[in-house]
Amino acid sequence: MTLTGERTLPGIWHENYWFRRHEAAYLAVGPYCRDALVLEAGCGEGYGAALLAERHGARVLALDYDPATVDHVRRRYPRVPVLRGNVVALPLADASVDVVVSLQVIEHLWDQPGFVRECARVLRRGGRLIVSTPNRLTFSPGSRSGDRPANPFHTREFAPDELAGLLAPHVEVERLLGVHHGPRLAAWEAAHGSIVAAQLAAPVPEWPAELRAQVATVAAEDFELRADGLADSLDLLAVAVRR
Repeated sequence: MTLTGERTLPGIWHENYWFRRHEAAYLAVGPYCRDALVLEAGCGEGYGAALLAERHGARVLALDYDPATVDHVRRRYPRVPVLRGNVVALPLADASVDVVVSLQVIEHLWDQPGFVRECARVLRRGGRLIVSTPNRLTFSPGSRSGDRPANPFHTREFAPDELAGLLAPHVEVERLLGVHHGPRLAAWEAAHGSIVAAQLAAPVPEWPAELRAQVATVAAEDFELRADGLADSLDLLAVAVRR
């Protein structure tokens, strides 16, 4: 698959910070998916769907709109069923899945309310919608609700209360968590400054040695998901229930 600067891929050392940050979210939602029928809406490379299936016994159906992505998932993760479809017109019957997982997808969609409505439609009663997205307050500091994001791949970004408000008409928000750097990353930043800013400041060949070493060794355990400090979190993760 082609690196676009937006989709995160496993096995690429200079993408490791972003990959592990996403992996931490998948690990956090795994217990909700145990032994469940799960739809991953917007599966991307497929590593998350495979993780949920292998570590948590979930029966995962992966879905993506991009044909090349769907072909890649079929080849790389043959045990994960995958189909091509539009996340705002899901090709599934009403009340047919236990969990819908959609991580770092909603900020790319033009019809975000329609997406939430579709997810609620395919969920069984008591089923959960689990969504993650960058926190607008830290991802685009200084932006206001309704501003067009600077990131050309994003249509609308969310602050914590905005994400909860988007979900509320269709599902009941059970938990709203923020992704934060854990102690090891916080200590590195205290000495060197923002690790995100450092990665964006220069092309990979120009990265200083200490940044290269740190990025290459980041693990999912270097991130924490918690309910406090939402305004300062890196990403938001909402767990919502269809009543």
